[in-house]
Amino acid sequence: MLNLARLKISEKQVERLTKRIGQERVDQRQSQVQAFLALPVTEKFAAPVAPPPDLAVVSMDGGRLQIRDRPSGDAVDSGAARPVAAVGPASDAAVAGVARPVAVAEAPAEARPVGSAPAAEPSPSEVRRGHWREDKIGLLMTMTSAESAVDPCPTIPQTFINPLRIPKLVRELRKGCAPREDAVAESPETEGEDPLECPEYTPPTVRVKSMVATRHEAESFGEIVAAAAQARGFYGARRKAFLGDGAESNWAVRKRWFSDFVAILDFIHVLSYIFAAAMAGRGFGPGWEVYVRWISWVWQGHVLKVIKELEQRQADLGLPGRDESETSPRRVVAEALRYLKNHQDQMRYDEYRRLGLPITSSHVESTVKQFNRRVKGTEKFWSEEGAEALLQLRADYLSETEPMEKFWQEREVGATGRRCYRRAV
Repeated sequence: MLNLARLKISEKQVERLTKRIGQERVDQRQSQVQAFLALPVTEKFAAPVAPPPDLAVVSMDGGRLQIRDRPSGDAVDSGAARPVAAVGPASDAAVAGVARPVAVAEAPAEARPVGSAPAAEPSPSEVRRGHWREDKIGLLMTMTSAESAVDPCPTIPQTFINPLRIPKLVRELRKGCAPREDAVAESPETEGEDPLECPEYTPPTVRVKSMVATRHEAESFGEIVAAAAQARGFYGARRKAFLGDGAESNWAVRKRWFSDFVAILDFIHVLSYIFAAAMAGRGFGPGWEVYVRWISWVWQGHVLKVIKELEQRQADLGLPGRDESETSPRRVVAEALRYLKNHQDQMRYDEYRRLGLPITSSHVESTVKQFNRRVKGTEKFWSEEGAEALLQLRADYLSETEPMEKFWQEREVGATGRRCYRRAV
């Protein structure tokens, strides 16, 4: 700003404005969610926009950030009321994502807006990781694709049976033997590999995407995603899909708010389980042959064939003991078998391709990376309020629906010219 407009703005002012504008957007979001929840059922799941989209896709995932709140007994600024810096020409730049996170975390905690939900309590695994917490991210996309009378790509693409690529991909997805749900998987939909393998099949392409993000617990996050979907007319779409990994919270949200959306389990996460189970207790050569057979069946929608062979493999190896290592063949096969049995109804990939629906969550995982670039770092620490404000602004500025354009226009119209003062404490 100093170079472009000869306007000197301190870092602290940028930080305060970022949090202030972000909190205003959080308050607006909460008001929209409450208005959505108050609607009659017939209106809640109707399409308020005309015409509704042809293909609407909702996808969810989680990122990581560090939360370090002050103890409740910490003192805050006292003394006479002091003015908050007025929002001037600098505010657009301020909220664009240039605030230093540590300083935002040090800002005094402000009262939580009425109707807002509490941040999610840390899970036992998060407690063990110290300050690291999960942020929840929802991606809402309108897409374009063609439907077919039959599966347009019945043969699995070579990229999924490439012995040089797949082990590397699985290592990126898995830590030990447990899948990393926040890993970003590349796929033919984003890489464009071997486009002539299925000349009659073109994966769905994104038309317009928007995002929501929060630190709230899963139930409140589901309400936020549902309100955003309703505002964009997703419930009136002709084709609807809900795409996610195996996280239980994803499917709880789908059951509550998107029960008529086609449920699709991310193919890449399935691949990681199939590969691990095929290799468990086998050398690479024999294991690779089993992997190719199993993943080809999954691609064609024949998941029951894989389940039957996994059951036989489990019988041959035996059941894992309670304290058995996560990397033991018995444990790996048992986890894969459980995963496939729990999600077999969400793995009809031949039917999804015929309907022109996406089968990988690569778009939302790329979105998580965009959020992580702003809020994740070993030296970035946030307060809960600061994190919520930044996540909201990040979602706003990444959304192609451009919600901030409307926000600034309405804010200018409603401006009174009065300064806002904090009450002395």
